[in-house]
Amino acid sequence: MLLQTKSDWAVLVLRLTVGIIMFPHGAQKMLGTFGGYGFKPTMQFFTQSVGLPWVFALAVILIEFFAPIGLILGLGTRICAFALAIVMVGAIATTCYQNGFFMNWYGSQKGEGYEYHLLVIGLCLALLVAGAGRYAIDNLFHATH
Repeated sequence: MLLQTKSDWAVLVLRLTVGIIMFPHGAQKMLGTFGGYGFKPTMQFFTQSVGLPWVFALAVILIEFFAPIGLILGLGTRICAFALAIVMVGAIATTCYQNGFFMNWYGSQKGEGYEYHLLVIGLCLALLVAGAGRYAIDNLFHATH
């Protein structure tokens, strides 16, 4: 059941969309690319400024880096989608909820709202239900229908 999926184009689009959108966020945290700070400064920010225990900070960085790669490849799709959804719930709870619903388009809020996070959660929930779809490594381990 974990790897079972339909050979569906729409699910492929969902999987690639989440993977491609989330990968730069993970690469910022892990590698310091795309204008990010990299692993050590991100760990310090999460543990000192946000107040996360180091194990949760590490989990966020690893999930945001590796789960999008898994989604792009279609490897462990449901696990990756679940993990990213949990990270987004955590981001809402720890940093974004207090800023309201909308993103900070005009710089008039203290920080970003949580609308983006809800979109990612919704896409991840769809992947949890549907599986990997077409052109996924998961399909090598379980027959599609």
